[in-house]
Amino acid sequence: MNILMALSQLEVTGAEVYATTVGDALGARGHRVFYVSDTLTKPHQGEFFRLRFNKRSIPRRFWHVGYLIYLIRRHRIQLVHAHSRASSWSCYVACKLTGTPMITTVHGRQPVHASRKKFHALGDRALAVCEAVRDQLITGLGVAPELIAIGRNGIDTQRYQPVPPPANDKPVISIIGRLTGPKGELCYQLLDQCLDLDRYQVQIASGSRVPERFHRFQNKVEFLGYVQDVPGLMAQSDLVIGAGRVAMEAILMQRPVFAVGEAEAVGLVTPDNIQAAMASNFGDIGPNDLDIDFTTLPTQITAALDTRFDSVALADSVKAAYDLQAVTSELEAHYQSVIVHRLRREVPIIMYHRFIKDDSEKGVHGTYLHVNMLEKHFKLLKRLGYETLTFADLADNGLASRLEAGKKYIIITVDDGYKDNFDLLFPLLKKYGFKAVIYAVTGESFNRWDVENPDNPEKTVELMTPDQIKEMAASGLVEFGGHTLTHPKLDRLDREQQHAEIAGNKAQLEQLLGHSLHSFAYPYGIHNNDSKQLAKELGYPFAVATNSGPLAMHEDPWQIRRIAIFPRTDAFGLWRKIKGNYVFRKA
Repeated sequence: MNILMALSQLEVTGAEVYATTVGDALGARGHRVFYVSDTLTKPHQGEFFRLRFNKRSIPRRFWHVGYLIYLIRRHRIQLVHAHSRASSWSCYVACKLTGTPMITTVHGRQPVHASRKKFHALGDRALAVCEAVRDQLITGLGVAPELIAIGRNGIDTQRYQPVPPPANDKPVISIIGRLTGPKGELCYQLLDQCLDLDRYQVQIASGSRVPERFHRFQNKVEFLGYVQDVPGLMAQSDLVIGAGRVAMEAILMQRPVFAVGEAEAVGLVTPDNIQAAMASNFGDIGPNDLDIDFTTLPTQITAALDTRFDSVALADSVKAAYDLQAVTSELEAHYQSVIVHRLRREVPIIMYHRFIKDDSEKGVHGTYLHVNMLEKHFKLLKRLGYETLTFADLADNGLASRLEAGKKYIIITVDDGYKDNFDLLFPLLKKYGFKAVIYAVTGESFNRWDVENPDNPEKTVELMTPDQIKEMAASGLVEFGGHTLTHPKLDRLDREQQHAEIAGNKAQLEQLLGHSLHSFAYPYGIHNNDSKQLAKELGYPFAVATNSGPLAMHEDPWQIRRIAIFPRTDAFGLWRKIKGNYVFRKA
């Protein structure tokens, strides 16, 4: 995907660290990430465009919107991810005009006024960094709860490793944060009222210039400026004071953290209060700004330096909630949902069964297609510029790869594994350079499940031999997936019987092919909770149904919708089904 991160800032902020950290993680997964902001200090991968969002006059805002539209079109941006009020307003207008999906991460408490309630400009989904932000969006701004999800800060947990306590002659207290705005006021009050500057060695890491009012502390406080090696600074600290990412990173290093932020003082973070601390983003967000009784903090800070607790358990809690790769995966899922549902487009997955050369081969059931029509289908796909994917491709590259900019992807699936797949489909796959996924029944040599149907018996049709399956798989054009041993209706079987059908079929195909399978198809599209759970437990990354499941395939990888192709589906009918919005119109 092509993603534009939009920020408005004049100095390093937690939003910038968040955006560049997850941006680099997204880039490592194959996405192209661009940035637009007033400034961007943190090292990052991806092109940066300067735009002065903090200049907010009406003419400037028109310029912001126009420039964003230019960036969206020039770089084929598929989703805009805003990180501030100023940028989200302009991004919202630009995305409305271009039809571009948009997400906003809300990093802090929002101002509440009438215009903001009517025009919150959050886009298609808001990601609140903590529960306090979510609650304030709902109660303060009237944002619909279904529009909001929790989107934690992502932290590269490998960068912040546990360190032994330092052997400092005098306790070292490190304050990390801005010296401007609410955080600057907080830092000033800590120095003025709470910290014994003779007893402690206090050092402040900040990207801000030191404001004049802080000059009175310069003889007793070390102002370090912007620090590249924050882990090194934390390692030498007896106590870290901060909120948001600062607190999380220090906890991962098993350094004591006194969480105090723009809203409240959580105090020393321990396993007993970690959940409450996370809910307020470690003190940064609450019902009011800077609602702190500073007179109580000196004794709390002194006690924090002497208190012992289970720092390993605390670090594990933070790691579970903020692990960068887990957060990035959640973010990818949000991106996919917003793109698919906003545009009402999903990669089409079409479903064939068997193919015939003449009318004598027609069956009672409508699961066949004349090979001449199949070639017309393939000609249409080639003319329209479609490229074929398999589930092995998606397992290797991630489900989000199906939304690659400038690509038109389709997944061709074929159920049951009839011999005609080898005789008629295989030559056309070679001719057009297409790939397909064939779901093979391995416990039968013909379609016994249809032939012995007492209500509507079908003619006998031969299945592929093991040698034919191996030849097709070796070509690189065919991925084989599981389809049970005997093609039963799984919901009529108990869990043990389902396990035998699914596991037995998988084992036979994997032994034949010499590699693991990536997808499974429920016979008739029929399944129950046991079926889905077994597919997961047996190691299938994906399972396909027919006309059931979410409209976006990533929202349930074990119940993926497909589009059935029938004998009368001509080239025009196929075009209607593969435009991308077919399942949305039919749902």
